[in-house]
Amino acid sequence: MRIALAALATLVLSASAAHADVALPSVFSDHMVLQKGRPVPVWGTGKTNEKVTVTIAGQTKHARVGTKGTWKVVLDPLVARGPHEMVVKGNNEIRIQDVLVGEVWVCSGQSNMQWTVRQSGDAAREIEKANWPRMRLLTVPRRPMTEPQGDFQGRWQVCSPETIANFSAVAYYFGRALHEAGDVRAGEVAIGLINTSFGGTPAEAWTDMKALKKERKLAPLLERWTKAVKRGRGSKRDPALSPHRPANLWNGMVAPLVPYAMRGVIWYQGESNAGRAVQYQTLFPTMIQAWRAQWGQADLPFLFVQLANFRARKPQPAESAWAELREAQRLTLALPNTGMAVAIDIGEAKDIHPKNKQDVGKRLAAWALHHTYRRKAVVPSGPLFQRAQSKGKAMVLHFEYAEGLGTADDRAPRGFAVAGRDKRWLWAEARIEGTTVVVTHPDGKKVKYVRYGWADNPDVNLVNGAGLPASPFRTDELPLTTAGKN
Repeated sequence: MRIALAALATLVLSASAAHADVALPSVFSDHMVLQKGRPVPVWGTGKTNEKVTVTIAGQTKHARVGTKGTWKVVLDPLVARGPHEMVVKGNNEIRIQDVLVGEVWVCSGQSNMQWTVRQSGDAAREIEKANWPRMRLLTVPRRPMTEPQGDFQGRWQVCSPETIANFSAVAYYFGRALHEAGDVRAGEVAIGLINTSFGGTPAEAWTDMKALKKERKLAPLLERWTKAVKRGRGSKRDPALSPHRPANLWNGMVAPLVPYAMRGVIWYQGESNAGRAVQYQTLFPTMIQAWRAQWGQADLPFLFVQLANFRARKPQPAESAWAELREAQRLTLALPNTGMAVAIDIGEAKDIHPKNKQDVGKRLAAWALHHTYRRKAVVPSGPLFQRAQSKGKAMVLHFEYAEGLGTADDRAPRGFAVAGRDKRWLWAEARIEGTTVVVTHPDGKKVKYVRYGWADNPDVNLVNGAGLPASPFRTDELPLTTAGKN
């Protein structure tokens, strides 16, 4: 775990504090949650050579302020209890009250993560019952910056009907699902949710510049922005300050959180990268790996939402930029310790911000409960395509998480399209056989390629026994296997 000294030095402090008093960034405040079971960095600023002590839950750690005015200690792993008081002493003393120890998740992305409980479905009832004193909320202000920052203006809050309305709905419903699944009512587990999201923004804005520069496939993206900044310097809308510019949101809205100890990340984004799916196949894994590197956790859980269905339905199979972006997201599951919540059944044709954020949060939590918290009885996902097997003229499709494979409406499977070598796409005839789906060509031809849910807003109904929907996929860009040879 690490953070650049240059970023630490940018903490927003008064002039007197910067030269004398020990100070902490805003991520450390009353009502905060510290991650249990991991080393916990605590850092700040002070006067050069000033001795600093940090005390909490029976342990004390010492540091001295370095020549650049920064210090850091690392607490030994804490158990999931509290409330505690954290005391930080230098030339002055800071007391942070009501500190809990539990599970911390960073919640990031664009507008569907930013979308609040107030804006989402069943808002009045959800706000009224949002009384979770051991769930804590922190929102990072939306602030693009050209250089990595060390602080932001924000404070932790206790989750209540008074504080939840303007908090991220997806983050809240994810946290609530974890909260309800744990031993929280016995006072054993707390949930800390850090919302850092900004509507209408692309993934490159959330990726640090060093990581972007290392990936040669992303060079054209950076070159375009370099030219745009040169052309627009000094204008009223300086592109250098744009929230779309590569690294700007990493600098202003993520860097200040590093290296705050956490369990993992949930992410809802992709709409602003639709139309650049091939690039996203490189960009998104690059971003994830960059976050992991910054936190010094190669196995940091990173869970994301696949784009929901949107726009009008089309009567015949067709190409779709949104389907291609969903494919890029699904392919990112090749990275270890990533997870995906499928939302292909809960979108809205006329609203890019579907109201049903409850199921999105629950599906993210299902993956976390199964894989991160080892609750093996929880089904983590709907069916995920594994391989296509040619069998005579038919194609047999195999899936992961396919126990109890069926359809949401108990009718024949819908949303499958097939093509022969001519790549002329037609709706397929499909049937379920155990944990597989068998598709045939409507004209009796040999099936060469299969697609499922390949549309902006597909009409699909394949689910598993947990009622979770299958992810869209295609085989025409993937190698196929032959019956008896796999």
